[in-house]
Amino acid sequence: MSTIRAKDRDAVIQSLRAGVVPRVGQHLIQVGRVGELDALIKDVNRLVESGSAFRVVIGEYGAGKTFFLNLVRAIAMERKLVTMHADLNPDRRLHATGGQARSLYSELAKNMSTRTKPDGGAMQGIVEKFISQAKTEAKAAGTDSETVIRAHLAELTEMVNGYDFAEVIAAYCRGFEEGNEQLKADAIRWLRGEFTTKTDARAALGVRTIIDDASVYDQLKLLSRFVRLAGFGGLMICLDELVNLYKLANTQARNANYEQILRILNDSLQGSSEGLGFVLGGTPEFLMDTRRGLFSYPALQSRLAENSFAKSGLVDLSGPVIRLTSLTPEDFYVLLQKLRHVYAGGDVEKYLLPDEALPLFMAHCNQRLGEAYFRTPRTTITAFINLLAILEQNPGADWRMLLGAVEVARDSGGEDDTKVDADDELATFTL
Repeated sequence: MSTIRAKDRDAVIQSLRAGVVPRVGQHLIQVGRVGELDALIKDVNRLVESGSAFRVVIGEYGAGKTFFLNLVRAIAMERKLVTMHADLNPDRRLHATGGQARSLYSELAKNMSTRTKPDGGAMQGIVEKFISQAKTEAKAAGTDSETVIRAHLAELTEMVNGYDFAEVIAAYCRGFEEGNEQLKADAIRWLRGEFTTKTDARAALGVRTIIDDASVYDQLKLLSRFVRLAGFGGLMICLDELVNLYKLANTQARNANYEQILRILNDSLQGSSEGLGFVLGGTPEFLMDTRRGLFSYPALQSRLAENSFAKSGLVDLSGPVIRLTSLTPEDFYVLLQKLRHVYAGGDVEKYLLPDEALPLFMAHCNQRLGEAYFRTPRTTITAFINLLAILEQNPGADWRMLLGAVEVARDSGGEDDTKVDADDELATFTL
C-alpha cells in the first residue's frame, strides 16, 4: 500500500477519535456494503448522463449512514458532479412557512462543493466557470461574450423563477466585466438565499423575487440546470438526519414535508429533473412508522414499498430505498486492519499492534458489548484509536496488559431519535 498523506491521516484519525464522521479520506477505511455502494455509483453515472436519482438510505443509529453519504458525495465529486449537503434540524426543513426551508437552502448553498473545492463555498467558482466558458465560446464564434451568456441563460427562463435567476447570473457577469465587487457579492448573496426582503433584492439587483420557503425546490432544479451549463455533470444533494421530520409534533407540518419528498420522488422517477439527484438518510422508524414516518403518507408508502420477492436472503438494490446492512465481524476485522494502517501513515514498519492483537481486541469488545461492537461500531472504533494513541506515546507499554483495561461504552446516542412529543391521544403498546 502507498504512503498516506499526513493531512488525510490526521483528518481521519481525529474525526473518528472524536466520534464524528471524517469529511475526507473515507476511501481509506471503507469496508463492506459493496452492493449498496455499487447501486449509488450507478446513480452517479446516471446523473452524469442527464438522468435523475432518488434514494432513501435507511440504517440504525450508528450503522454508518452519514459515513456512507459522505463517501457517495466524494465519489460524485470525482465524477465531476456538484454536491450540496445539509443535516435537517428543527430550524431546517424541506417545507415550512417560518423561514426553515430557506434556512435549509442557505445551508445547502454554503456547503456547495466541487472536486477542486470539496469543503464548500463553491458557488462563486461555478458562476465564474460559466462565464469563462462563455468567453471561450464567444471568442471561437467571433461574437461578444454577453450574447453567448444571454443565449445560455435563455434555457433557464422557461423554468419556475428562471427569469430572475438568469437576471442574477447576468448581473454577476456585468460585475465581473466592470470590476464591480459589490454587484458580484450581491448576486452571490441572492444565489445563496441570503436576501430576506424583496425590496433589498430589487435595490441591489433589479429582481422582484427572492429565494423563500415556497421556492426552495424550484431553485434547486434551476441550480442543477445551471451547473450543467457551467460544464459539470449534474447536482447531487445529500440530506441527513431526516428523523427530525419524524419528530415533528404537528401532523400538518409533518405531512407538508412528506408531500415535498413525494414531489421530489415523482420528478425523479418520471425523469423530469434532469441531472438532479437526492440521497436522504434516515432511521427505520422514519421510514416505516405508519403513524409518523414516511409510511404514514399513503402515496409514499406505495412508492417506497420493498420488492415482495426480496426475501430469504434475496436483495433488490434498484428501488428507491437502500437498507444498510450491519457490518459483519469479518468486515470489522478488515476495518481494524485499515485503521491500524492509517494510524501508521501507510508504513507497515510503524504498525503499533501485531496481527494477533486484532482478534483479541474484538473478543474483548464482544465480552463487553455483544454484537453491538461491530453492528454500531462508533465507540469501539474510538476505543481502538485511543489504544493506538497510548502505544504510540508510550513505546515501552505492553499491548497485552493494556487490552484488558480498554473501556468500551455502549453507544446510546440514538435513544433520543425516537423520542417524540405526541400530538394525539393514541397510545402505542406491544403484546
